[in-house]
Amino acid sequence: MTLMERFARIVVGYHGCTEAYARALLLGETPIPEWKPSTNEWDWLGHGVYFWEHSPQRAYRWAHEKYAAAGEQPAIVGAVLQLGRCFDLLDESITKVLADNYAVLATAYAQLGQTLPVNRGPEGKRRDLDCLVLNYCLDYLKDQGFVYDSVRGAFLEGDPVFPGAGIRRETHLQIAVRNTDCILGVFRPNLGKEL
Repeated sequence: MTLMERFARIVVGYHGCTEAYARALLLGETPIPEWKPSTNEWDWLGHGVYFWEHSPQRAYRWAHEKYAAAGEQPAIVGAVLQLGRCFDLLDESITKVLADNYAVLATAYAQLGQTLPVNRGPEGKRRDLDCLVLNYCLDYLKDQGFVYDSVRGAFLEGDPVFPGAGIRRETHLQIAVRNTDCILGVFRPNLGKEL
């Protein structure tokens, strides 16, 4: 079993933020290596700089929901990402490693008489358990000499597209970049028209 992809993919990702932060990134006032990762205890892919893969409208909607209500101007930044060594949750060998690490962590919590956190919020969007397990797994692998630059996964979200469908209206791919060297460059995207 290999834990590393044979070929590091290059993808385009979109990051929701404020207009002021987008401008600082685009003008180089905030250098890419200083891009602060999200470290919330509910970040579903663990800690990192979050991007929607090939989905600028979804990134903008998230930024609008988060920042417009607070009186800030929402924006998005496009980025060319080289995923590097990617902990890709769409790969069965990776999800097996994650499941094995969950079992170790659950046993440790039980032995200490502690309860693991749970995913919570509407549609389980606050992923406390997922974040804990992913960060634990990636830290364990790092101690074993396997350092991951990014985490990628599919987030099933929203109402079914039609009655009985397994396809959800807001399903998307997200990437958490753990190593900012994977962010090759940034740009101001043209949102254009939606379908």
